[in-house]
Amino acid sequence: MSGSSVDCGDAKARGVTIPQSVNYHFTRQCNYHCGFCFHTAKTSFVLPIDEAKHGLDLLRDAGMEKINFSGGEPFVHKKGEFLGELVHYCKNTLQLPSVTIVSNGSLITEEWFRKYGESLDILAISCDSFDESTNSDIGRQQGSKNHLVSLTRVRQWCRDYKVAFKVNTVVNTYNWKEDMSQEILQLDPVRWKVFQCLLIEGENVGPEARRNAESFVITDEQFKSFLDINDNVPQLVPESNTAMRDSYLILDEYMRFLDCTQGRKDPSKSILDVGVNEAIKFSGFDETMYKKRGGHYVWSKADMKLEW
Repeated sequence: MSGSSVDCGDAKARGVTIPQSVNYHFTRQCNYHCGFCFHTAKTSFVLPIDEAKHGLDLLRDAGMEKINFSGGEPFVHKKGEFLGELVHYCKNTLQLPSVTIVSNGSLITEEWFRKYGESLDILAISCDSFDESTNSDIGRQQGSKNHLVSLTRVRQWCRDYKVAFKVNTVVNTYNWKEDMSQEILQLDPVRWKVFQCLLIEGENVGPEARRNAESFVITDEQFKSFLDINDNVPQLVPESNTAMRDSYLILDEYMRFLDCTQGRKDPSKSILDVGVNEAIKFSGFDETMYKKRGGHYVWSKADMKLEW
């Protein structure tokens, strides 16, 4: 690792934002076609792995404790080997407390778990319904692959290879009345993140967007209804549009922070060009909302005391 970690207390005193938790969307490519996707395949670019590692060095030196790899679908690029190498690097070289992934689960293999599972703290699988026809309507599938079969298979591998399991759900017009509680309780994730479908100009709404998610959008009342229907799940963590929009530090495929405060994704300069402290000034990050939504939680599997 280059350099040394920042003194977080000193940095805060100087008004510097600490990138404690970062979401790195290193690819925009995906094998699914979810109609509401808000990080779409606008490019096919992926940084060379040495440059990606250098950027991760910079983030760690600036105070990053948790890295989340996402996409697109992160297992698309080089069949998950690129992702696996970054996971291993972050846990074993940078020694980050938390290394996590968000995936649709369809491309993950048991061999990947054998090679890299020990270095991964949490794997989040996206699941919006336990009705396969609803998943098909949403676009959460590839060809004849059954999304729920993939979900169940990956859940078992997480147990076998000691990776904490999480579920992410986007509530939209197709699933807001669904009671998912019994299936979620059976899967027993450490967290069930439930998001309200979000519109982002240039991604899933507007003339330059690759999706039109307007037909997927629900009201605040419909979102609350879903939460009420499923309120017997203790692991449920809801995120409304207000809580979600500005409370994440998002890096795109060029390692630019994305500012969503204006309802679109306005990129900073790359941290590889100007450094973390300069780029993060243009991230639009709302640290107060990050804390309010519970952005910092027990995110290292070593601290979870799970019974595998």
